[in-house]
Amino acid sequence: MSRIDVTEKIIASKVTKGIRWSDVAAKVGLSKEWVTAACLGQMTLTPDQADVVAGIFDLSEDEKKWLTVVPYKGSLPTSVPADPLIYRFYELVSVYGTTFKELIHEEFGDGIMSAIDFRMDLRSEANPMGDRVDITLSGKFLPYKTY
Repeated sequence: MSRIDVTEKIIASKVTKGIRWSDVAAKVGLSKEWVTAACLGQMTLTPDQADVVAGIFDLSEDEKKWLTVVPYKGSLPTSVPADPLIYRFYELVSVYGTTFKELIHEEFGDGIMSAIDFRMDLRSEANPMGDRVDITLSGKFLPYKTY
C-alpha cells in the first residue's frame, strides 16, 4: 500500500458516495482548497484530521496512517500536464509567468511568493456571458537575504 493507493481509494469513495469536497472540508474544519489538496495526497493531515477523513471515506487504520505522512508534493504524472484544465494553469504560467515575476519584483523587491505560507480561494462567479472561475492565490512574500 502507498499514499497513491489511499488517494485513489478516497477518490473512488467520493464518487460512489456522492461526497462534495466542501462537505469534507466542513467536517475537518478547514478550507475546501486545503482539505482537497490533503485528500489528493499533497498535504499532511494531523491525526485528528486523519480520523475525520478516514471516517468519511471508510479508510482502514493502515490507510489512515498514510494521511499523516509528509507527501511527495507536486506529483503530476508528466512535466507538461496533459489534462486540459491543469494544462491551462501551465499555460498561464508560460504566458504570464514573466509578468508575475516582473510585477512582484517591482512591487516587493527581489524574492518569491511562498507556496508554504499560502492560501487559495476558489469560487464560482455568475456572469451573463458564462460563469467564471474566480481563484485568489495569496502567498507571503519572502525576500532573498544577503549574508
